[in-house]
This record gives sequence, structure tokens and C-alpha cells, in this order.
Amino acid sequence: MSRTLPGRQDAVNARPGSRTPAGDAFSELVVRVFQLDGLLAAAGDALAHPAGQTSARWRVLAAVEGGPLTVSQIARWWGLARQSVQRVADELAKGGWVAYSENPGHRRAQLVRLTPKGRRALRTIQASQRSWADALGRQIGGGDLRRVNDVLGRVLGALRPPPA
Repeated sequence: MSRTLPGRQDAVNARPGSRTPAGDAFSELVVRVFQLDGLLAAAGDALAHPAGQTSARWRVLAAVEGGPLTVSQIARWWGLARQSVQRVADELAKGGWVAYSENPGHRRAQLVRLTPKGRRALRTIQASQRSWADALGRQIGGGDLRRVNDVLGRVLGALRPPPA
């Protein structure tokens, strides 16, 4: 018997029937969020491409739109590994979209800030994203999206470790 990826639920169904109904529902949510992550990454890459960016680069640009942050702060905000954000920030700095500056609060952790070139790229991406989000929002419905956002906010709160 061939075990294709769609037929394999080993990661979420270790022992069929071993979870509560709420545990099953949460496991289904995890699978759907993983699928959504892939679709959103592809859509993000398509939206960012005209500005010469990727969805990973877009995340870093968007994170520092409101002001400079350290790589660690960006990584924590997005729930990513610091090393992966460092690699992307370094690529953006080489291209002139961000720049590193001294951090008065920490001798070794520099701040990442947008350059004018980075701000222009981000504005281009945001303009495309606005019409894309508006169209999907109309299709799905604002009320449903607000309810999903409320639930996802609770899931994030339950998964995040308590502050140290």
C-alpha cells in the first residue's frame, strides 16, 4: 500500500482515538494552519516579487517599519529562529533595503532600520497586499475573519511561553 502525504496523518494521529474531541479539533487546526502557512508564503512571495523581495524579506521590512529593532526582537515577534532572521537581515543590508545602526541599549545587538530604498519596496508590497486582502476579505466575510482572528489570538496566547 502506498502512503502518500495526504493519507499520512502520523504527525497528528499517533494513535487513532487517543485524543479527546477537543484534542482532535486542535490537531485538525494545526494541519490547516500548516497548509495555510504554505499558501500564504507562496502568495507573499508573489506579492513581494515586483518589489524584488520574498515573503521572508517582507517580514523583516514590515517588522522595522515602525522603528528600528534588533534581530532577536524581530525573530521573537514573528516566532522565528534568530539565525534565520539574521541571514535575511544581512541579505537586505547587502542590497541597501535596511541598515544596521548602533544600539544604545546593547553593545553587541545592533538595530535594524529601514532605508529609503527599503521603505519604497515595502510601500510597493503593501499596495499590492491591500487589494489582495480586500478581495479575500470580501470573499470570506469580515465577521467570520474577526471570529477566526479571535480564536487564533487565544491559540497564540495558549502556546506562547509566559514572560520570564
